[in-house]
Parts: sequence; C-alpha cells; structure tokens
Amino acid sequence: VQLQASGGGSVQAGGSQRLACAASGITFGRYTMGWHRQAPGKQRELVAAISVAGATKYADSMKGRFTISRDNAKNTVYLQMNRLEPEDTAVYYCNSDPRFLMVVAGRGGSWGQGTLVTVSS
Repeated sequence: VQLQASGGGSVQAGGSQRLACAASGITFGRYTMGWHRQAPGKQRELVAAISVAGATKYADSMKGRFTISRDNAKNTVYLQMNRLEPEDTAVYYCNSDPRFLMVVAGRGGSWGQGTLVTVSS
C-alpha cells in the first residue's frame, strides 16, 4: 500500500489550501480514508475521515472549515482547508483502513509520509 500526500505549503492565516492523497495497492473504493495531523510538540490528532459510503467525521475544531472528499475513479482523497489559522500548522498525514473506526481512532493500517502545512499570521 502506498499513500502519497501532496499539497502542503505555506499560507497566510485566513487562506485556503487543498491537500490530496493518492492511494495505490488497495481497492480504494473499499477503504475508509482519513487525514490526521501532528503539530510541533503535540500528539497526532484526527482531522477528518470519510467512509466507503461517503459518511464523514470531523474533529470539532475543523467542522465548517475543512471538507474531506474522495474520488474513487482517481483513488484519491482530498482535504479542502479554508479559513486557516496558525494553530492549523502541522504535518498532515493520510491514512487508510477498511474499518471506519480504526481510521477515526488513528489506528488505520496504512499511512502516508505526511505533508507540512504552515499557516502564518
């Protein structure tokens, strides 16, 4: 399984960024996909997850600002991040697992290499 995350970079507070994670080596349509992040000095936390059926779960602080989506034809999951805040600065990781709750819990079987998002004030 390979998960290749992209789209990170530097952005001003209030701006937007879209991350993408391309998956290979799995039957994408049968896997829950998720994004987690880890800020400097903090534990990794859930950002959002999307099930096979398209059900989503967001961390409370991301609701209304972030949107997770998937394109099964492209084997890709996206994270649209709007109204970014300096507190959103972190390395963002995508992960996958057939089991929704495992992804939500951050215990999905496969992880990408991470992409750094830096939000400046």
